[in-house]
Amino acid sequence: MAALPEERFPSRGGRTGHALFRDRAFIDRPLTMRGVTEADLPELVRVDREAFPEEPYPYFVLRQLYDVHGDRLLVLDDGERLHGYVLFPTSSDGYEGWIMSLGVTRDQRGRGLGRRLMLEVLRRLRTEGVREVRLTVEPTNAAAIMLYRSIGFSSEETVRKDYFGPGEDRLVMTRSL
Repeated sequence: MAALPEERFPSRGGRTGHALFRDRAFIDRPLTMRGVTEADLPELVRVDREAFPEEPYPYFVLRQLYDVHGDRLLVLDDGERLHGYVLFPTSSDGYEGWIMSLGVTRDQRGRGLGRRLMLEVLRRLRTEGVREVRLTVEPTNAAAIMLYRSIGFSSEETVRKDYFGPGEDRLVMTRSL
């Protein structure tokens, strides 16, 4: 039986060696996955900017996403800081879910946090009766594509040119539940 990500990475520190032991408080803080709150918005903006420094969401967009889809936004919280989030709205008929954004701070990548968020979203959507989940990913983001494929997503044969506008190509990936 394979270990769950939280079992394989009980301390979520991205640090290793000497740096790991210098910040003992960091490794002792448990990570909690929970729904976002309005008070989290400044931290959510920080995480998004760290995860997507080239094109983060503006504050007002995250604010409106929270207002409209707050019940579809999970965060990873160590009690002091957020380390990741996922936004996963569904279609009005409940048939299809979308992963609109999955972000993990750069210092925490490679620790299984993105996988942990995705597995929880898939579990929740399956419980709700959602039949298919879709997402888009930048075609050059090999790490994200590998993650999505490892949890059962498949992609279209070709990259969708200009999906988000000129020069903003995306690979569309889908997974049945």
